[in-house]
Amino acid sequence: MMTLGMFVFAMDTLPYQQLQHRAGWRLPGNSRVGQRKSVQFLGPDDETVTLSGVLVPELTGGDTALSMVRLMADQGRAWPLIDGGGEIWGFYMIESLEAGRTLFHSDGKARRIEFTLSLRRVDGDSLSDMLGQITGQLSAMVPGLQGWLP
Repeated sequence: MMTLGMFVFAMDTLPYQQLQHRAGWRLPGNSRVGQRKSVQFLGPDDETVTLSGVLVPELTGGDTALSMVRLMADQGRAWPLIDGGGEIWGFYMIESLEAGRTLFHSDGKARRIEFTLSLRRVDGDSLSDMLGQITGQLSAMVPGLQGWLP
């Protein structure tokens, strides 16, 4: 489906049923007498991705997968977002994670967990910058790779 850093969205983790992608552009305007505003293009604005779905812990991921995403968010780092086709969407930070639980077992565990994960893009637009950031993260994770990576 998709990966965020080393976290893979799959049936046994967080299989989302809905993906919303929002991109914006900055277009500030100046008021003019008797005319429409004059508008100037300043470049891209915020870009967000929202993933939402329903987990059924007997069949899909559950609290463990949500805890892993929460730990990633606690680190405050940007992670590469890559879809199942290999397209690099950019570097995203976890902005929020919401989870609602219903249909409980007698021990208090939920049979149904609804979640919404909000991501915000934080990188520039340059693919070479993104690849440099990925290389930096890999070399930080595996110290022996520094001599092998550009």
